[in-house]
Amino acid sequence: MTECICDLERPGNYSQKAKALLPVATAQATLSEIARIRVGREQRRLEDCQGRILATDLHAVQTVPPHDNSAMDGYGVSLADLPEHRTLAVSQRVPAGTVPLPLVEGTAVRIFTGAPIPAGVDAVIPQEQVTVLGDQHIQLHITPVRGQNIRRAGEDIHIGEALLEAGTRLEAAEIGLLASQGIEAVEVYAQLRVAVLTTGNELVAPGQALAPGQIYNSNAFTLRAALERLGCRVTQVDVVEDSFDATRDGLARAAADHDLVITTGGVSVGDEDHVRPAVQALGSLKIWGIAMKPGKPFAFGQIGETPFLGLPGNPMAALVTFEVLASDYIRRLMGARVQPVIPTPIPAGFNQTRTNPRQEYLRVVLDMRSGEPRAVLAGSQSSGVLSVASRADGYLIIPPHQTIMEGALYGFVHRDQFYR
Repeated sequence: MTECICDLERPGNYSQKAKALLPVATAQATLSEIARIRVGREQRRLEDCQGRILATDLHAVQTVPPHDNSAMDGYGVSLADLPEHRTLAVSQRVPAGTVPLPLVEGTAVRIFTGAPIPAGVDAVIPQEQVTVLGDQHIQLHITPVRGQNIRRAGEDIHIGEALLEAGTRLEAAEIGLLASQGIEAVEVYAQLRVAVLTTGNELVAPGQALAPGQIYNSNAFTLRAALERLGCRVTQVDVVEDSFDATRDGLARAAADHDLVITTGGVSVGDEDHVRPAVQALGSLKIWGIAMKPGKPFAFGQIGETPFLGLPGNPMAALVTFEVLASDYIRRLMGARVQPVIPTPIPAGFNQTRTNPRQEYLRVVLDMRSGEPRAVLAGSQSSGVLSVASRADGYLIIPPHQTIMEGALYGFVHRDQFYR
């Protein structure tokens, strides 16, 4: 069994054992177990709830639909009143939003989609199956069945029925469901306040001219967008210079004002990697090093009482570790109910004889030309190549020490699954 680094919590307590890489599944389970909700609750109107996390269980206060109504435009009839010649007088017109009179015996009613069903109507005949004879009579071309094209009261929802559980992410369907109940506002969890610190003297903000040796700070923008997609509020994005004092001070300031601190770069073992010793000086480091590719230099710890996530500096590695390891943990901090991401078996559309001792997350696209999906490489698999992410549908997961055979099945995860 791989020794869990989670027990090594005190600053300076890292020994040679820390060089053991934690399996991905172990790291995910550890983060899941440690995660605790870090935000309060607040009332929000429905129009402000997109992407927010529901904080309470909700039950139906209205029956939906509230009354029997027509499923289409047509004519309402009573089965007991149908004459042999199938010709009926039209006694009233019932648009949606009106209160109809009871059906007059021996007649039909002109009715529209969503309109209440008049007392005495057993079925609604589609207007396409009727011939209009002047203004006030129709001839039927079918014999209707009782209940045909009638939506019954409570067919969707009954009063008292469970609607949504606490921890549900509110998207279009959920918000529409709440509106159908006449609910104007709900209690949601407050947004997680996140600070993003990118490390490196070479980093320059977009819009500035690059000097020799400099690169644009893509990680800051990638992570900000990913965090906001999860529903976080990113209130600080800073570059920290490559020194121990600057890193320690930047981490301390960020931790004092935020629910979570995320860094990119500086978590490896080079002379200019200062994040690990800085976190140890301020708090504790619980995870350091994951048996995955890309993304080995991933870290998790505490700065005082504030959680810390350290992502690799290579852009693709930063995005992969954010999605595979960090996203579920972050959603748990926000109060979200998190369902495990279950890979779907997909045949590989390529061979790879080279093996890797770490679990690989290959960036792939789904090729549908044969009628069935096959995973093919989206481009370069270098941890520094971010462009492939914009083309990739998701990750093909290759277990350690395993070759890839064309046609063999491997686990595939669509990237959207990490943002549910």
